Amino acid sequence: MRLLIQDVSKTYRDRAGHGVEALAGVTFIVEPEELVAVVGPSGCGKSTLFNMLAGLLAPSGGSIGVEGDLPPGRPPTAMVFQEFALFPWRTVQANVEFGLEEAGRPAAERRATAARYLELTGLAGFERKYPHQLSGGMRQRVGIARALAVDPAVLLMDEPFSALDAQTRQLMQEELLAIWERTRTTILYVTHNIHEAVWMSDRVVVLSRRPGRVLEIVAVDLERPRTESMLGERAFVRAVERIWALIKSQARDALREGVA
Repeated sequence: MRLLIQDVSKTYRDRAGHGVEALAGVTFIVEPEELVAVVGPSGCGKSTLFNMLAGLLAPSGGSIGVEGDLPPGRPPTAMVFQEFALFPWRTVQANVEFGLEEAGRPAAERRATAARYLELTGLAGFERKYPHQLSGGMRQRVGIARALAVDPAVLLMDEPFSALDAQTRQLMQEELLAIWERTRTTILYVTHNIHEAVWMSDRVVVLSRRPGRVLEIVAVDLERPRTESMLGERAFVRAVERIWALIKSQARDALREGVA
């Protein structure tokens, strides 16, 4: 199913009651089975956009939707957060089953579905562990399994590996790509890391500083499956350089203004 973001804008009110425009006229499409990344300078509205896609915020203008008929009980989106967002009192198995419980799925179906995604994410054997007993990478795998278990039309990932150390982050990128190769779930992925965006995605949506607008959509001309050797290919370097050229001055201006 296609994710359609059409002329989306968002305006907040600050403490003084003044309007603050976070996003303006954002338009792009995520095709079925695509992995699309979103990058931009600090304060460009990436997280605001994702909260609207997840249904946590309403746009001030424009529309967001999934094209096609969703079967009953299938959610349009599920989200993997920057923080692990697991329930500490639930086991790994119970965390993965949470969304299925909320959807009213029978217990046997929940167990079978959770087992499938625990196997997919390399967590088989850890079903009875609690989040505090897991490494950061494993906790984020639980979050990915939980999101995939509800079979969303689009998986939203908001800087899911930013809290991890560099080595674990690289390994998790590889694991996510391996999962995507097997499931072909449509993914929209927010990151501050240009290299990560290019290596993982089919296209990169580049947003401007606030109010966030689409500066350009950069196609990534790399074959799949992706391998580390591609990090030195001309197509990779060219895409990274293009994106940095688009946002360098934007990021500098945002830094000067102290935009978080």
